[in-house]
Amino acid sequence: MAKCEICDKEVKYSLQVSHSHRRTSRTVKPNVQSVKVNVNGATKKMNVCTRCLRSGKVERA
Repeated sequence: MAKCEICDKEVKYSLQVSHSHRRTSRTVKPNVQSVKVNVNGATKKMNVCTRCLRSGKVERA
């Protein structure tokens, strides 16, 4: 399962509702990227969502 290591955002489950109101389950997955990140001066590979990348919560290596 995809999970952001910064904000712990992960897969959510919801219902997909058709025009006739039939309901089926679906998954909503976050946009998680594998990125090289500077952590305490060392380079580390982490799974980070694009929201954390854009907001500057992590510094790319």
